[in-house]
Amino acid sequence: MASTRRLSSTLEMTSSKQPASRRGSERRPADRRGSGYSSGASRRPSIDPSRLIPMDKTTHVGGTNDFNVVFIGAGNIMFGSDEGPWNHSFRFEHKLGLRLKVVALIDPAIERATAVLQKKCDSFVLSAYQATRVFKTLEDFVKNMSAKDRPRAIVVGSPPMFRGTLQPGRDIEMQILKYFPGVAIFMEKPIATGPKHELEESFQIAKAISDSKAICSVGYMLRYLKAVQKMKQIIEENELTVMVTIARYACAYESIAKPDWWDKSKSAGPVIEQGTHFCDLSRYFGGEVDIASVTAHSLDWDENAGHLSKVRIDESKIAPENRIPRVTAATWKYDSGAVGSFIHTATLQGHNYSCELEVHADGYSLKLVNPYVQPMLYVRRPGDDHEQMYTFPDDDPFFSEVSNWIDIIEDIEEDPEAAQILSSYEDACRTYELTWAIREASERSRAARLAASNVAATVFEEEGEAE
Repeated sequence: MASTRRLSSTLEMTSSKQPASRRGSERRPADRRGSGYSSGASRRPSIDPSRLIPMDKTTHVGGTNDFNVVFIGAGNIMFGSDEGPWNHSFRFEHKLGLRLKVVALIDPAIERATAVLQKKCDSFVLSAYQATRVFKTLEDFVKNMSAKDRPRAIVVGSPPMFRGTLQPGRDIEMQILKYFPGVAIFMEKPIATGPKHELEESFQIAKAISDSKAICSVGYMLRYLKAVQKMKQIIEENELTVMVTIARYACAYESIAKPDWWDKSKSAGPVIEQGTHFCDLSRYFGGEVDIASVTAHSLDWDENAGHLSKVRIDESKIAPENRIPRVTAATWKYDSGAVGSFIHTATLQGHNYSCELEVHADGYSLKLVNPYVQPMLYVRRPGDDHEQMYTFPDDDPFFSEVSNWIDIIEDIEEDPEAAQILSSYEDACRTYELTWAIREASERSRAARLAASNVAATVFEEEGEAE
């Protein structure tokens, strides 16, 4: 029996290279800008992992002019929390240094926005926030904006149920295109969590962003992991064809105390709201999905195996039809013929999640482990049954995605291939489409199972009465 032990030596994907002196780009292809709209399958963009410089080793973007930014949303994704590593403002402060000027913070919860702004003003980044004004809506900002306040970039971190559509009050992208045509946009993911019938509106927004030529990036930060880019490098250098992707996302449900997360009518369910990252990574490696091929099954709250003992919210306050599944398992075919699978579970207690992605090709196995905390990559190659392990200390994909986006806005790069946007709005729409297909397939499976059970129960009762 072949040995399956892993090589004990660990290869660290660190780079001693300091950023070279920057220069204006010699070319600016559309696929770097993240606004290109394409309905066909194409090779996913990638970045040499050695160019993903840690935040503490990078240098501020040069220049003396202010870099005006508007933040939309004053919640955790923008300003951080104890629940995770997200904190866009922190990355912008390190990337732009004294040039950063947050000209407006937009959030209908004025009191919350004012409180987080005060914390920033009480810190060493005062210069970025001392002139920041708080507004309830983007329109309010526009009405009160002076010429010197015009933003170069807009960061959208508002909840996904308030964006991604053409409906008034949930159309922030179209408002940005109306008031600030051509201004760069960074959009959090998923792009929306509205009802399925609004998906087509999201694709219309993608087309509008593409037509506007705005530099747009969507926050699927796992694409920017050094480990993920190392996987892409191995696939491209060896001219491999991906045969299967296997993704698993096991969340620690005990640590999730936000009631909306447990309510499908508000969060759209854990596959759409949370598993979206791994569905996106699956597409990043496997290519476009044949949506009609998606099948899925779920373990739900009212089944014997679906009982959870440490739910921190009162699920009885959520309508039974809106309670989330405990497990969702899906499979599909890619347009290439390859096969994809994804399983999401709300089964773990404590705080740490357990997430893995495997990508297989002829002779190769690439396994990404623990991408959110301490990414590790295990690679098995032809001619060797052992797995080679790579670690990636001090990697920060949140910073890398922001850094690359700003470099493209500034038209600054170390060479023409250095900075690329890895997730466009249209690409994010396709990930959103896949997650909805998984949810719908699992709900169809559940409905069919319940219907069959009801038929069986009716037959049993009729036979009993006949006796």
